[in-house]
Amino acid sequence: MPKMKSHGGISKKIKVRNSGSTKIGHVGANHNSGKKPTDFNRKARKGSNLSTGDARRYKGLLG
Repeated sequence: MPKMKSHGGISKKIKVRNSGSTKIGHVGANHNSGKKPTDFNRKARKGSNLSTGDARRYKGLLG
């Protein structure tokens, strides 16, 4: 049986840290940042943790 490919869309958005937690980018951080408040842009740079339920759901797609 062939190897399972990881889901391309999910693998571009989610990174798994060494501790096993999953990092995902902050919403609204991709474009039109000039009209958004500075504190929003600063917080969006950091990214956020994916919830445990979502991480469990995406684990199979990451391969």
